[in-house]
Amino acid sequence: MSGTQQRLLSWADPLLVRERLAAMDGLSGLRALRDGVLAPPPMIETMNLELVEVDPGVVVFRCNPGPEHYNPLGTVHGGLACTLLDTAFGAAAHTKPGIGQGDTSIDMNVSYLRPIVLETGPLLVTGVVVRAGRRVIFAEGTITDEAGTVLARGTSSLLVL
Repeated sequence: MSGTQQRLLSWADPLLVRERLAAMDGLSGLRALRDGVLAPPPMIETMNLELVEVDPGVVVFRCNPGPEHYNPLGTVHGGLACTLLDTAFGAAAHTKPGIGQGDTSIDMNVSYLRPIVLETGPLLVTGVVVRAGRRVIFAEGTITDEAGTVLARGTSSLLVL
């Protein structure tokens, strides 16, 4: 097939990283990932994603979508946007629980406001905890371009494990 391109992905064993993360609270673990102390999970490589800000209840990622994220319609697949938001929701929620705890998505709602194409440039993906209960965390998030135009937004409920 003409025009075929390749992308090589490499990553550290996520099970080894998980062992190190289990000894840290969520905020410290995410900061270790952001600072390169711990290797990012494979999905981060797949999405061309970088964790750039981590504070209690708030995270910001930068994503550089590539042609490998396109759908047949010539735009970035909505599944990437959805997965970016899910990642931000989970990471923001993870800054709240204590050592050894985690979280998992219960539900998620995403609204796509504008198409994402390569010319859109880097995306900023923000996740914010709206309310952190003992059993459920509520989060919201946005995907914007670097000028601040909102491209997608969403909400999620996450179960505290």
